Amino acid sequence: MKQAEAREQALGALYAADSRQLEAIDITDISRRAAELAEGTWNNRETIDEAISEASTKWRIERMPVVDRNILRLAVYELENTELSIGIVISQAVELAKKFSTAKSGAFINGVLSAVAASEPGSDPTPDT
Repeated sequence: MKQAEAREQALGALYAADSRQLEAIDITDISRRAAELAEGTWNNRETIDEAISEASTKWRIERMPVVDRNILRLAVYELENTELSIGIVISQAVELAKKFSTAKSGAFINGVLSAVAASEPGSDPTPDT
C-alpha cells in the first residue's frame, strides 16, 4: 500500500472518530500503516492540538472544519514522529485538503503546517554564522 493510501485511510478513521465525538478510534478495517498513523495521531491529539492552536492565529481548533482539523493533526503527527521531510508532509497534507475539503483549505493547511514546522526545535532555516 502506498503512503498516500495509508494516509487517506488514517484520515477517514480520524474523521469518523472526531465527527462522532468518540473516545476511541476504530482501526479494524484499515491497513497496518494507516492504523499506526491513526492511533498515533488520535492518542496524541491533545499535544498535537496545542501545536496547531499556537500556529493558527485566526482559527480556534474547535472551530475548524472536522476534515481540516484531522488533516492538520495527521500531518503534525507525521512531522513529529516520522522521518519524512517537512516538505513532503506539508505537500501530502495539502493534497488531502484539495481532495477532501474546500478550495481554500489547501492554503490554510499549508500556512498552519508551515508555522508548526517553523516552531519545531532545530527547524530554523537560517544557518548560524
